[in-house]
Amino acid sequence: MKFKVDRESILEGLQKVQSVVSSRTTLPVLSNVLLKAEANRIWFTTTNLEVSVRTGIDADVEEEGSTTLPVRRLFSIVRELDSAKLEFETDDKDITSIRSASSFFKVIGISDEEFPPLLELDAGQGYVLEQGVFKEMLRDTSYAASGDETRYILNGVFLSFKGEKLTIVATDGRRLALIEKEMEFPESSEVDLVVPSKTVDELVKNLGDQGSVNIKANANQISFEFDDLLVVSKLIEGTYPNYKQVIPSQCEERVPIEREALFTSVRRVAILTSDKSNSVKFNFGKNKLEITAITPEVGEAHETIPVKYDGKQISIAFNPEFVLDPLRNITSDEVYFELTDDLSPGVLKCDIPFLYVLMPMRVN
Repeated sequence: MKFKVDRESILEGLQKVQSVVSSRTTLPVLSNVLLKAEANRIWFTTTNLEVSVRTGIDADVEEEGSTTLPVRRLFSIVRELDSAKLEFETDDKDITSIRSASSFFKVIGISDEEFPPLLELDAGQGYVLEQGVFKEMLRDTSYAASGDETRYILNGVFLSFKGEKLTIVATDGRRLALIEKEMEFPESSEVDLVVPSKTVDELVKNLGDQGSVNIKANANQISFEFDDLLVVSKLIEGTYPNYKQVIPSQCEERVPIEREALFTSVRRVAILTSDKSNSVKFNFGKNKLEITAITPEVGEAHETIPVKYDGKQISIAFNPEFVLDPLRNITSDEVYFELTDDLSPGVLKCDIPFLYVLMPMRVN
């Protein structure tokens, strides 16, 4: 294999694929990127056996072929080189020479025959979405997924293509984020899927604001193709919990609040919380919201926000980070807190088909 390539192009290609590679793996080839040169194009593929990513860049290919190289080391080499043009040449022992002006590197690789094959989905359900819309939907919900490996089904994001709309849900049992988007697809393509959080992270990182994303899914795999990137992932097997039963059917009070004011106030008050006392109290009174944190071993903080509210007095405590997560992701100027009493779940809504259910904390 032999090719010449622009430094910025290969740097961008490696940047897109390297994050799926685990730093700790028992299979050495999984630390590598598969480089394949064909028809004036270089393809980069990485995998951790759960999710695979492939992208391509233009190059001047003199001799077609393929090999695998340590992706993080290769990225570091390319990043440090000064020349705009790089020359790669791989021998029959998978040793690759990299030349750039006065610099020369020789990197030992592993045969491409040891690299797991990338499975492309030919059959299965197909959907098309705008990249920017899909990225925003994932960003507005994925932070609520669980990181607890004992609840594996919650370690992902739930995608439901049903009733002429896409519903995306994430929950860890203490809070739940949900967003919906109307879209067209045949009734025969209705399906529920659970996509691993690692895959969703890759999508949020790489999806753009323009163009479309093509989604294909079968019983145990899903693929996302957009621009020059292909992401193929295993699905999480199992039945996702009935999230609808945790969404309050009705709330007694609805309080409009300026999103930025709420975000900055909660963030400031949260400075005075601790690991032992990680809660912030929301006191809703006539035309004002008082946010307080009282931590015996640290101190206390108080913030007051003017709101349009003339309902009953409600004092309810939440984990401040759980309140901040949706506020830092949604872009609406105004949000609505829907409440019933001190012990019932709170619901955060905005001007898009989004809702966030938050379980209160018991405070002595």
